[in-house]
Amino acid sequence: MDSLLKQFEAELQGAVAHFKDECFGIRTNRPSSRLVEDVKVEYFGQMTPVKQLGSIMIIPPREMAVSVWDKGAATEVAKAIEGANLGLSVSVDGSTVRLALPLLTDERRVELIKLAKALAEKERIKVRGYRDDVNKKIKSQDLDEDMQFRMKENVQKAVDAANGAIEALLESKITEIND
Repeated sequence: MDSLLKQFEAELQGAVAHFKDECFGIRTNRPSSRLVEDVKVEYFGQMTPVKQLGSIMIIPPREMAVSVWDKGAATEVAKAIEGANLGLSVSVDGSTVRLALPLLTDERRVELIKLAKALAEKERIKVRGYRDDVNKKIKSQDLDEDMQFRMKENVQKAVDAANGAIEALLESKITEIND
């Protein structure tokens, strides 16, 4: 039964980690390399992430630059970033792709907060699904009622902890968007 709970906790940690990664993809007023590093670029017939084609630099306060190792790939990187609809101004300067983050409008902030909340709810739904699955497995085991109750109680504590972590990440992201 311990292996069942450990697997369940690993699934919960995976859901929290996935939400954290999703949050990095939501743009704020501060530049982050995570915003563009996973954008896929068609490079020699392969879909390759930007982070494998060059180095990403942050230029405070609201600019980034991608220094592409192959000068010929710079225009492809620029097209891919523009196509990702991240709201960035993109320009190519030799082997460097310059990215400017415009100031967020109030409407855009509201949209981004809604997006963050929707992503958080999606992960909470995933967590509840994991909880339901493990509770069914516990119920199907040949255990006495006290043991089943204790295990379900441990499952609920793990779910509460995961939901708390998701909520903390969400609040942090909302604060970051509003800054």
